Amino acid sequence: MSEIDYKDPGYYTNRELSWVLFDKRVLSEAKDKQNPLFERLKFLSITASNLDEFFMVRVASLKDMVNAGYEKPDIAGMTPRQQLSALNEATHELVKEQYAVYNRTLLPLLLQNGLRVIGKHEKLTEKEAEYVDQYYEENVYPVLTPMAVDSSRPFPLIRNKSLNIGALVKKKGGDGELEFATVQVPSVLPRIVQIPSEDEGETAVILLEEVIERNIEKLFLNYDIVCSYPFRIMRNADFSLEEDEAEDLLKEIEKQLKMRQWGQAIRLEVEEGIDKRLIGIIKKELSIGDEDIYRIDGPLDLTFLMKMYGLPGFDHLKEKGYASPQPVPELPEGCDIFEQIRKGDVLLHHPYETFTPVVDFIRQAARDKDVLAIKQTLYRVSGNSPIIAALAQAAENGKQVSVLVELKARFDEENNIVWAKMLEKAGCHVIYGLVGLKTHSKITLVVRREEDGIRRYVHLGTGNYNDATAKLYTDIGLLTCSESIGEDATAVFNMLSGYSEPLGWNKLSLAPLWLKDRFLYLIDREKKNAAAGREGHIIAKVNSLCDKDIIQALYEAGAAGVKIELIVRGICCLKTGLPGIGKNITVRSIVGNFLEHCRIFYFANDGKPEYYCASADWMPRNLERRVEIMFPVEKPALREKLIHILSMQMKDTVKAHVLLPNGRYQKVDKRGKEIINAQQEFCKEAVRAAKQKDEVVSNRVFIPETHHE
Repeated sequence: MSEIDYKDPGYYTNRELSWVLFDKRVLSEAKDKQNPLFERLKFLSITASNLDEFFMVRVASLKDMVNAGYEKPDIAGMTPRQQLSALNEATHELVKEQYAVYNRTLLPLLLQNGLRVIGKHEKLTEKEAEYVDQYYEENVYPVLTPMAVDSSRPFPLIRNKSLNIGALVKKKGGDGELEFATVQVPSVLPRIVQIPSEDEGETAVILLEEVIERNIEKLFLNYDIVCSYPFRIMRNADFSLEEDEAEDLLKEIEKQLKMRQWGQAIRLEVEEGIDKRLIGIIKKELSIGDEDIYRIDGPLDLTFLMKMYGLPGFDHLKEKGYASPQPVPELPEGCDIFEQIRKGDVLLHHPYETFTPVVDFIRQAARDKDVLAIKQTLYRVSGNSPIIAALAQAAENGKQVSVLVELKARFDEENNIVWAKMLEKAGCHVIYGLVGLKTHSKITLVVRREEDGIRRYVHLGTGNYNDATAKLYTDIGLLTCSESIGEDATAVFNMLSGYSEPLGWNKLSLAPLWLKDRFLYLIDREKKNAAAGREGHIIAKVNSLCDKDIIQALYEAGAAGVKIELIVRGICCLKTGLPGIGKNITVRSIVGNFLEHCRIFYFANDGKPEYYCASADWMPRNLERRVEIMFPVEKPALREKLIHILSMQMKDTVKAHVLLPNGRYQKVDKRGKEIINAQQEFCKEAVRAAKQKDEVVSNRVFIPETHHE
């Protein structure tokens, strides 16, 4: 072990390049013939929205580093400039793959299945063209704002992520001098325009930009249109706050949000074949280099495919089976949730089990005359959040309500500002996060007066208090009235609101205080057990793994003989098959219909296994720059549920990709193995459990008379 230096950069994968591999795994689902056609459209759309966010944040951050002259290499030994160079090649290749899937595979399949996507307005039939022109006159023309550029009118602000049509025009009867003009494709109108098809049984659609481009001369009546092409830009959306100097964090973030529209242009998408003169003007005005220009063979911004997924009449081309999240057997509808929690801890597995009990937990607390206080952290919530409404009602009912609203939750800042102001108006005590830290933990504390004194009820989770994403993300939640966890929960909120840290903690581990050290201790304990000839075994399910200290500890444990099974959805900077470790460390990634989001940890502990769930990934930002919580799961029945989740995902032969020693991922080889789709199995199990509970309840309905006799 001592001969191998696991700090060597060669033992690590660059974080950003690992992310590109993750988006390629999502793209592989768009390629997979086993997936229904419209599910493939959805996966392709997700790759596009993923890439947008990646550019706005990660690529933007690297560009900032380069501009600032920052040369420190990352854990893989790459400087920011080297990372940008490698990413430039990788992302251009990824975009080519996206459009190859769209053009060569999905479009022909859509046509075969009765959906004709008219890529170019020139391909419209005479009747279709007549309809499109009328649609333009009645619905589109009144909304458009054409922008000319000349000596009196400067180049307009091109908004981040907006789709635009750029044109070269010249005055009719003039000297032939070319001028630049642009019009934004309005986001307030549907991008997919359905048009009457001449073939019965066929649905025909055209994109809004094609409708505008076909009629663009009507916007510039005194000009001849020389050429027109769509273009789209991505701007730097990563902002940094001088929090110590910001007197009012709320106002400072509101100001920064407006600045996002003005951020540096970092990516320009144009249609392949665009006129050289036109792109020259755009490139110059946006100060963008050739390496950041993406020439697209198809429609820009494939996120429109998510809207296409919603077109009526194509349900037979979508995933069937799981209609909705199932009831939680331990928490039947209409039950007294506090009474049920007193009977024993309840583990929730979303989205297979419904998120409703979490909402009901807060709703019941808001109405319960014995509840004295509700305290909660909010990172991301839905647009019409029932939890926010319940908290506001609780404050109006005279409860002490304290809510930490994390204003720095990226791309949810605006939403959270609205909620924070609303909660304050309702009488809640609102805390706007902590200086220098994001509060990413998911915790709710309800303080209730009962016959035997004050009792504290706690919900801890791996996912956000967002009832919408709880139907799409896999997460774990724990409802408990454990006295020791209740004490810790009180301490957490006292820290968040008043900076008072207790002398000791019972069960919870917190970042950035000592959670990382706790993980390192647990890994080291397995290493020592293995070195002493005892069993050493770790199973960890996380979204991302890129903390160097954690990876090095895993390498050393693997070299000592610990069996380490990692389920990492996204970024993974750890490598497999290294000298001295071999097959002791395995990594798999599951990309399915639900977004894998829960963090679960198992440590064998020499026959006395320990199970934990957490809000934190194994990333430096989670362990060192965020408020995160890890909580133990101690009840035997709940532990069985967790190990079942982990085991099922380790057996997945349908959606699992395995990390190879060469750094690539490949789907599990199904030959000779049972076909298991873990997500589908969890769906079936949730339905069976709910059905069994219904049968028990319905059986009881027939015997109450006899029972009373």
